[in-house]
Amino acid sequence: MDKLVLRSHLALLLGMLLWGSSFIALKVAVTAMSPMVVVFMRMSIGAMAFLVMWPWLRHGFNYQKGDWKFLLSMALFEPCLYFIFEAQALQYTSAGQAGMVTAMLPLMVAAGAFFFLKEQTNLRQWIGFVIAVSGVIWMTMTGEDSEQAPNAILGNFLEFLAMCTAVGYTLLIKHLVARYSAFVLTALQSFAGALFFLPIALASPWPESISISIVGVLLYLGLVVTIGAYGLYNYSMTHLKATTAAGYANLLPVFTLIFSMLLLGERLTLSQWIAIAIVFVGVALSQERKPKISKKVPPAVTG
Repeated sequence: MDKLVLRSHLALLLGMLLWGSSFIALKVAVTAMSPMVVVFMRMSIGAMAFLVMWPWLRHGFNYQKGDWKFLLSMALFEPCLYFIFEAQALQYTSAGQAGMVTAMLPLMVAAGAFFFLKEQTNLRQWIGFVIAVSGVIWMTMTGEDSEQAPNAILGNFLEFLAMCTAVGYTLLIKHLVARYSAFVLTALQSFAGALFFLPIALASPWPESISISIVGVLLYLGLVVTIGAYGLYNYSMTHLKATTAAGYANLLPVFTLIFSMLLLGERLTLSQWIAIAIVFVGVALSQERKPKISKKVPPAVTG
């Protein structure tokens, strides 16, 4: 395997690891303050970081007439609607179960791309996706109720709605990335998210004080996940196809479940460990044997 391709696969793997950890960080944050306040602060931290980098980023932004409707729709889908659903979801379900729902994203993206973008996916990739999703369903069915999931059905449904908005975001991104830098688009999302969630956050209850640990969680979400994960994501797409990256999204529920076990005290049964192995098999099958170089952005990411 070419070294650049290998590095790109490793970048995607690390990116999925970071996004998997974001569910844990968000779950911890929403237990300490209003979900909308958490999302606003996360978006604001990311926006301030991008503002510092804007002198270098602005060269990749050359607005083209008529694109406002695509840019506006992109921001509406993600982060606006996406984080409304996800932040609320984590009030009712556990971080592990919410992460499991994200395994539906590759199939949903592939279906959306097939119908709207006329993209083709081979049979082996579909089989890999189905196997990975089957593993996630197994993990879900073998999970046990806990204090962290008071209404798992509602929470998982809200997370599913978040995945629907992620699909809409993906289809728009695949159109916009031909015109604008993916990193610039990410910066615009942070600015739009901060403005969108400002009035919602002001109308929400604020905590009397914020602990140092929660500040650290917010900084992690706003800086490490938003900038670090997206940076790895953008780098990998220089050398890999979007469909190749889609399979890696199936690792999100696995990483999230493992982090939930290590950091939140959730426990894995033998059946869940077997299910995790099945997810990895599905991811391996969903990868193309001869990846083609493409500069298109991959499916939407979460967290």
